[in-house]
Order: sequence, then structure tokens, then C-alpha cells
Amino acid sequence: MPSVQFRLNGAAIALDADPDRMLLDVLRSRLGLTGAHFGCGANECGACYVMVDGRAMASCDMPMWSVADKDVVTVEGLGTVEQPHPLQRAFIAEQAMQCGYCVSGILVSAAALLKRNPSPTEAEVRAALDRNLCRCGSHNRMVRAVLRAAAEMAAS
Repeated sequence: MPSVQFRLNGAAIALDADPDRMLLDVLRSRLGLTGAHFGCGANECGACYVMVDGRAMASCDMPMWSVADKDVVTVEGLGTVEQPHPLQRAFIAEQAMQCGYCVSGILVSAAALLKRNPSPTEAEVRAALDRNLCRCGSHNRMVRAVLRAAAEMAAS
């Protein structure tokens, strides 16, 4: 089996994996990173989003060969329990989640937005999160949380 080399949450990794196997499956079953969730399996819901070279992308239909020599960041790579990412702190402060199934993908989408645009408008936040589906109705709180995190990051 060929080795796929990439950077995962800042660490270089070489993984013997079927190059056609989906990244989401490898993250969850081989690497124990279960933050990204299987939702639709068709790049339609955002539950499986990870950042690839700074862009939020669906890992459910991303073959391993496509991440070779790229930077992949999962929700686990955003922060830790001891040092949460400003987005994670803001989502908690704004109570911007209910069931939590979609939240990892939304956090990744928001982190990708703040990476390329550290001071987004409300409309830009809504546009960035548009591809993420949440059926709990927490959208307004999520937008407030992203704006709160942006303000915190700008102040530090």
C-alpha cells in the first residue's frame, strides 16, 4: 500500500493507506480523530469539513491522494481543552450549539474564514457558513460567536 505524506494539525505524517480511501474514513477509523462527522457523504452538509491548505473542504469525498503534501487541520487541531481556540471559547460563551453534530465543520469553516479575513462582516460570516447545514436553529448564535472570536483575535 502506498504511503501518503501530509501535515495533520501541524505534524508531518506518512500513512500507509489506500490512496482512494476517503480522508474522513482515515481520520476517524485509523487516526482516532472523530471531530469531523459523516453527514451526507456527498459534500452537501459540512459536517465533515476540515481545512486543507487554509480552505474548508469536505473530507467525506476527498480521497487520500488529494491531500498529499498538503496541510490538513481538523477541529482537534484548532485548540485544546487547556488552550481552546477563540472560536471554541466564543461558541461556548454564545451557547452556539445544540446537538453538536455540525459544530466541528462550522468551527473549521469559521477558522478558514478568519484565517483569510480576520475582520469579517456579519454578511461575510453568513456567506462563509452557508455551506454548513444545522437543523438545530443555532445559526444566529453561531454568527455572533464568529464575530465575537474575530473581535477577540483582533484585540490580542
